[in-house]
Amino acid sequence: MESIRILGTGFYVPSKVLTNSDLQEMGLDTTDEWIVQRTGVSERRIADPDIATSDLAYDASLKALDMAGMTAKDLDLIIVATITPDTGCPSAANWLQAKMDAPQAVTFDVAAACSGFIFALNVAEQYLKNRTWKHILVVASEVMTRTVDWTDRTTCILWGDGAGAALLTLGNEGPEILSTHLHTDGAGGQDLLMPGGGSKTTPISHESVDKGLHTLTLIEANASFRVAVRHFVESIKEAAEF
Repeated sequence: MESIRILGTGFYVPSKVLTNSDLQEMGLDTTDEWIVQRTGVSERRIADPDIATSDLAYDASLKALDMAGMTAKDLDLIIVATITPDTGCPSAANWLQAKMDAPQAVTFDVAAACSGFIFALNVAEQYLKNRTWKHILVVASEVMTRTVDWTDRTTCILWGDGAGAALLTLGNEGPEILSTHLHTDGAGGQDLLMPGGGSKTTPISHESVDKGLHTLTLIEANASFRVAVRHFVESIKEAAEF
């Protein structure tokens, strides 16, 4: 019986490394021990100023295609999961499509933050099961370091830049995706927030930048953690019962 299969995978991270010790030397009130004990993170990668989300996605995608023995011309759909697209419009997937020279592929972004790759996989799964398309490239790519306040140790220690890609099809060969399970809880939206740039706030201005409205703010870390853990447990049970 045909099922969702992974034909190839790839990843890319920038070469520049920012360690926990580097953050401490920058004047951040933290230590390597404090960060590792609370997050498990010892370093993060930083993209060069001229590198955008689609650039990271491009390198990861080429590796996935190479593993699959395919080219960009074989793609029917490209989905990019990101909350840091190159531009507000067009989508990061559009920029990636142009760089890969794959005009035959349909492209769009999925914005679901940390869980974006799973959401994009789930979307791809539906198209494949419906036989709408045959070969779908799913890429998660972020340049998160441009969304953080480097003086805020609750946020800047957590995120870095990088991309991962998977090429999917419906078939009988290759590693199988058994199921995907999604949950959301929008009631705690204020707990992890980047208010600037959306329709709820005024257009970008010197005032909005000075107020830090365009950087990620973690108001209640424990609340966000509890929501994530609850849904992790639910998803594990659903996957086991699938």
